[in-house]
Amino acid sequence: MTTQEVKRKLAAILNADVKGYSRLMGEDEKGTVRTLNAYKELMIGLIQHHRGRVVDAPGDNVLAEFASVVDAVECAAEIQKELKTRNAELPENRRMEFRIGINLGDVIEDGEQILGDGVNIAARLESLSEAGGICISGTAFDQVKNKLNLGYNYLGKQAVKNIAEPIRVYRVLMEPERAGKVIGERKAKPRKKMAFPLPDKPSIAVLPFVNMSRDPEQEFFSDGMTEEIITALSKVPNLLVIARNSTFTYKGKPVKVKQVSEELGVQYVLEGSVQKSGDRVRITAQLIDALSSHHLWAERYDRDLKDIFALQDEITMKVITALQVELTAGEMAGVIAKGTKNIDAFIKYLRAFELANRLTKEGNAQAKKILEEAIALDPEYSRLYMGLALAHIYDVWHGTTESTEQSVARAFELAQKAISLDDSNAAAYSGLGTIYAMKRQYDQAIAKGKRAISLDPNSADNFMQLGWILNWAGRAEEAILYIQNAIRLNPLPPASYFVNLTVAYRDSGQYEKAIEASKKALQREPNSQFPYIHMAISYIRLGREEEARAAAAEILSINPEFSLERYAKILPFTQSVADRVVEDLRKAGLK
Repeated sequence: MTTQEVKRKLAAILNADVKGYSRLMGEDEKGTVRTLNAYKELMIGLIQHHRGRVVDAPGDNVLAEFASVVDAVECAAEIQKELKTRNAELPENRRMEFRIGINLGDVIEDGEQILGDGVNIAARLESLSEAGGICISGTAFDQVKNKLNLGYNYLGKQAVKNIAEPIRVYRVLMEPERAGKVIGERKAKPRKKMAFPLPDKPSIAVLPFVNMSRDPEQEFFSDGMTEEIITALSKVPNLLVIARNSTFTYKGKPVKVKQVSEELGVQYVLEGSVQKSGDRVRITAQLIDALSSHHLWAERYDRDLKDIFALQDEITMKVITALQVELTAGEMAGVIAKGTKNIDAFIKYLRAFELANRLTKEGNAQAKKILEEAIALDPEYSRLYMGLALAHIYDVWHGTTESTEQSVARAFELAQKAISLDDSNAAAYSGLGTIYAMKRQYDQAIAKGKRAISLDPNSADNFMQLGWILNWAGRAEEAILYIQNAIRLNPLPPASYFVNLTVAYRDSGQYEKAIEASKKALQREPNSQFPYIHMAISYIRLGREEEARAAAAEILSINPEFSLERYAKILPFTQSVADRVVEDLRKAGLK
């Protein structure tokens, strides 16, 4: 076709194909072909009835064009209604469900065929649709929103393969009670009160599940349930998941989902409760679109305690499905991580996690003891070994080890064991990266840190930890980007995040910003010596010696036994950076 022969027109394009077609063919080839031919015959008849033209129908695909978007969407809704009726007569595993995408766009005519982005977008919309469902583009929605007895759910702007700009996507709601309603459109206009702009993908915060048991000792169990769901969701690349540190600031408070949405910059909120009694557990969960106050999904479960692991996976997958996020087989395997079937080992892990997060010497010692007991119960549970590895690292930072070298070596051994048991354990890779950095093997440390992020792309701690590693390796400007990403995922972070940011600003020469970040760290943890350490260094480098000495005095007030000699021994920075840090602290008056 020459340039002069190119013919363009505006058309409504309908693209449909079968969800799970390969499985159906693999199980019963003849039966699948027979059903497919009958369903396609029905679809072609309905397309023609609604004044459309079938362009092509290879395999399980049907491509059609309409002069009217209203005709195209009305036809698609009737197709899905008729196919649902027919599928009800078949066994569940033999039902054939089509996904349909509709776009209004410019197309190129080539004889009887049509080509171009207008067709490609319809195909991408079809892949975003659920089985038995319809997705339409924003251009199509603008033409039909007030003209059909249907409802619509705005799914936001979606980036799709081989299309330069993200496209607005709407899911058609065919239930009679949804007619005339448009859900979620406010996502296109984020609230002025939003602390962070909404991303172009689903964003969610999981609030701490409420402990409904009378026993306050069960608090860590309900917190652990929340943590497990956050951890699983955070492995989904096409989600933005807020870290537990931020969502747990709402624990025990009468908070509204609208407030959570605005303060954390998310559209969706998951909340629930846990009641454990003997060998039974009752869990409720509900997923809410905070922008529209619409409940997307709610469920109550009464299960044996031994089923808790499968239940966590089930809740996670329900949320992913409700948010219209599709997973590849590899991503699915990553979400459902390798755990334990030993409930006592799991409960000990949760208890140890809670103790270690207190960041106290006493809590760390108790956590080590409990983790060793848990390993005896289930020596194949990967997370136990990584937890124990971090406890040995904390011994170094707390100053409770007799030999830094032995503690680091033991942590290294335990982290490798964790990975050998579960290669998808992102925390183990992140921890191993930290250990490599402490040994000043920076290339290996950075590689492990990046591997952790690839496995768990929503883990704020993984981003923060790689920021530390880059700081230690002398790559402060790169570190700033990772730390800022960590703070977006954890908008209400602990003091350590701002301490890390302080170091990055300091070592990139941005001393005023370093001091500001130190002050934010102190707002969160006023009794921590570390913000004052890095603040003192920044003041020295700005020539503000009096303020540096005041910061040094605060360090000694918090930790009268502070030793510059001991601090120098545990610094994992490159030697030149470490030497300068020690010299600056000496100038500030520390010994």
